[in-house]
Amino acid sequence: MSHPSHPPICNYEGSDYQQVFWDKGERAYEDQVEAIAIRRLLNQPGDWLLEIGAGAGRNTPRYRTYQRIVLLDYSISQLEQAQARLGKNERYLYVAADAYNLPFVAGLFDAVTMIRTLHHLAEPKLALQQVRQVIKDGGFFLLEYANKQNLKAILRYLLGRQKWSPFDLDPIEFAELNFDFHPRAIRQWLEESDFALKRQLTVSHFRLGLLKKTIPLKILVAFDSLVQPSGNWWQLSPSVFALAQAVGDKAPALPNGFFACPQCHGNRFEEHSTQTVCLNCGQRWEIHKGIYVFR
Repeated sequence: MSHPSHPPICNYEGSDYQQVFWDKGERAYEDQVEAIAIRRLLNQPGDWLLEIGAGAGRNTPRYRTYQRIVLLDYSISQLEQAQARLGKNERYLYVAADAYNLPFVAGLFDAVTMIRTLHHLAEPKLALQQVRQVIKDGGFFLLEYANKQNLKAILRYLLGRQKWSPFDLDPIEFAELNFDFHPRAIRQWLEESDFALKRQLTVSHFRLGLLKKTIPLKILVAFDSLVQPSGNWWQLSPSVFALAQAVGDKAPALPNGFFACPQCHGNRFEEHSTQTVCLNCGQRWEIHKGIYVFR
């Protein structure tokens, strides 16, 4: 659980976010252009992929080139929705845990994704460092972030309709635990966390209610797809997808190692039907309807 010195956590426990925002929220445009970005950037084959902020599993089926996927979210109820959507089979492993304290051994994953999640993190660099800890050397990290330097924000600022500057490198918290980030700050944090930026796509260029109501969905998606590659040169859209690769020479994952205790970081466990026990410190972690709970 979080404690006073721990960064605050945005918890979607009990939320109907998937139904209200995605299923009934007229977000087909955003969903389809994000699917295009994922397909373009993350098409490398691999064994294990970690999806941080998996929620109800909206994007999980899109990681088709990976054999096994760990869906990680702080909310147990969101993971239950993902189970209902995807089913309980060997390809998917469900883990309720904290992005600031990932419960896995170092160097475990071939790839990690974090989509529509970073904007809820008050300490984004800390989370990026955790990602680098659990990803293999040379592994790929697909990060989506909310861009404060988008064209709408720039125009509003220049017209005097917005006080905060989109050119400032500091994040802007426009609502509680909802942050927009400057692209240059993201690049700096990735580099400092031992990631090399490989490619960027700008996404959701036409995220305006009027456009979505007046222009057919297929046309909007086609135009967005056409301009996404401009992200390698400039970032003016509200959403940016960045593909980075882990650099440096960290120790490989321990043989047969998988989970690491958030309490003591030990990697030896004894698993029972309703809990798994850390053999190093004795901490007991719940297994709730097939969901490993490490929070």
